[in-house]
Amino acid sequence: MKASVTRTLLYCGAVAGPLFTIVWLIDGATRTGYDPMRHPISGLAIGDAGWAQIISFVVTGLLTLALAVGLRRVVSEHGCPFWAPWLVGAMAVGFIGSGLFVTDPLNGYPPGTPNLPERLSTSGLFHARFSMIMSLALALLIALFTRFSARQGERGWVFYSAVTLAIFLLMSILMNLGFSQIAYLVDYTGLFQRIALVVGLTWLTLFALYMARIERIADPE
Repeated sequence: MKASVTRTLLYCGAVAGPLFTIVWLIDGATRTGYDPMRHPISGLAIGDAGWAQIISFVVTGLLTLALAVGLRRVVSEHGCPFWAPWLVGAMAVGFIGSGLFVTDPLNGYPPGTPNLPERLSTSGLFHARFSMIMSLALALLIALFTRFSARQGERGWVFYSAVTLAIFLLMSILMNLGFSQIAYLVDYTGLFQRIALVVGLTWLTLFALYMARIERIADPE
């Protein structure tokens, strides 16, 4: 029973990324004046229709928190890296905080708003901080797991994680430069963000499934 609960928690983490992606894909495609190539995902949380994206942030955070709890169980029983649950937990906090604190208008969305706010609101400031926590925790998780995989001789995971980290960091840098209104990047900031998140959260899904497999092999019940 205990092993099955642990695997359920790990599978919750595997669902988090795909669910988050499906919501912003559908929500972004149905919003008037919203351009996924240019506008950030968090912009979907603004206004009366923003409840879907807010809920998506919070639910994704809760599913990621379940993954952290599941990893903590694997740490104590099967030798999962001790830092993994803490970093995944930080990601969960980042997602939940990003949902509870709505971002300020950015890059001209909603229509009629400036590309940059004259001054960040309290909610916008906290949203930015929580988003940063989520991104940094994910990047550090991938980096440390790359090193861990190298020590374990898992060459496939080393290569995949290293490529994922490189793409995630590059797209994050381009995204931030675009949101700073660099002329030749600003129209593609939404795309950069989406590539970073899809690549990063796909890695997290596979990581969760990998840990569930370790749990299943170690304790098949």
